[in-house]
Amino acid sequence: MRKIISVVGAVLLATTINVHANEGIYLGPSLTGYYLDSDRYIGGDEEAIVGGLNLGYRFFNDWALELGVGTEIANSDLELAKLDFYYWFGEDTESWRPYFTMGVVYYEQDVGSSGPTLNPDQKYTHQGSVGLGLSKMLDTHWEFRGDVRFLHQVREGHEGINDGAVNLALNYYFNTPTVAPVIVEAVPEPEFAPEPEAVPETRAITVRLNVEFEFDKAVVLAVYGDELEAVANAMKVHEDIELVLEGHTDSIGGDDYNQGLSERRVVAVEAKLAEDYGINPDRISTVGYGESRPIADNATDEGRARNRRVIGEMTYSEVVID
Repeated sequence: MRKIISVVGAVLLATTINVHANEGIYLGPSLTGYYLDSDRYIGGDEEAIVGGLNLGYRFFNDWALELGVGTEIANSDLELAKLDFYYWFGEDTESWRPYFTMGVVYYEQDVGSSGPTLNPDQKYTHQGSVGLGLSKMLDTHWEFRGDVRFLHQVREGHEGINDGAVNLALNYYFNTPTVAPVIVEAVPEPEFAPEPEAVPETRAITVRLNVEFEFDKAVVLAVYGDELEAVANAMKVHEDIELVLEGHTDSIGGDDYNQGLSERRVVAVEAKLAEDYGINPDRISTVGYGESRPIADNATDEGRARNRRVIGEMTYSEVVID
């Protein structure tokens, strides 16, 4: 039976990435300080500290819709319900991220409250609100958020009444990141029938690379370490072969932005091979295709996850002797 001098198994990746740490349904408490316009009262303005509960859904990591209810902590003189829209600026990072918010708020106030006397027509009012704030993901599930808001009364014949608010919230996202395991399959050693003469032969070996990315990111996850190491080892053994890497994105975002994102992803994989495994970057060619070459349906989360990828393939020959 013949023996193979050296064989590098084909590495087949079967990994599904679905990590959207800040997308989906979230729930959390809030604490808001309100400065209420003096025109609401007879005898001066009023302040209120309101504890609340918020339920929302964050779409595509950039915008969200949220329902909230709250009541004044000290004496329940003010109760409210609100519907808010949020939009985040910039790319998702591990640091603070600014956002804009706007919405509508419904007040119900107690005419018999302590302090300044409430004008009777201010018991039930409707306000529009706008604000700016900052948020930060504390870990995979928890988000802290803080903002300042301006509220303007839009009904009840008192459109000149304005309030201010400072809002703090702590939200829990119910989605759970899932990373399927890497499956490595080795090509079995073939058997050859005896031949009259020991004539050297060659055999083609193919190594494939498929690295998938989180949404709107160009960071190579540690789960792909085994696959990158297999590619690097093959390149070290065969110094005459080169690797071509192709970068891709899903369809969310503009064409120009996705083209740049695909190029950043392919450069990140090239840098990983160079820095962690000592592969000369001159042996690696890179090209970005943006969103132009999907392999799955961009209408689903699973399809978009498969399309956010960098792929590569190289083939070389191994010598087989008796």
